[in-house]
Amino acid sequence: MSKVGKIVVGVDGSPSSLTALRWALGEARLRGAEVEVIHSWSLTPMVDPMGFASYVPVEELSLAAKTVVETAMKSVEEFVGKTKVSTKVSRGPAAATLLEASQDAELLVVGRRGHGGFIGLLLGSVAEQVAHHSACPVVIVSDEK
Repeated sequence: MSKVGKIVVGVDGSPSSLTALRWALGEARLRGAEVEVIHSWSLTPMVDPMGFASYVPVEELSLAAKTVVETAMKSVEEFVGKTKVSTKVSRGPAAATLLEASQDAELLVVGRRGHGGFIGLLLGSVAEQVAHHSACPVVIVSDEK
């Protein structure tokens, strides 16, 4: 269960992930834990309007990923206080990255991404995967309304 007193939170720049980050920081203060903020990215095949394969250079994707984390951290500056926070940007599928991080975590926090009114679609695929396979307890945080 608790291995290092660390709360891992996944961010992707969405409103629900920023809400999850704020929640994780508040929980870390209560537990006296540190927070590790993780964002992962991967290459996504694209096709241009003419039907030709297209790509975004890896350097641009990596820079965009770092910007997601920097923007997320700026949005929660007032919540950090004395909490020790580290950030990690990695290349690979988000769920796999978070599941690996859960091995050394006390708690894993992610945002919920609802996609419509169907009950079976209330959780995003990353939230669903980590809920089923995490090595530590998972908190899925809804968007603020």
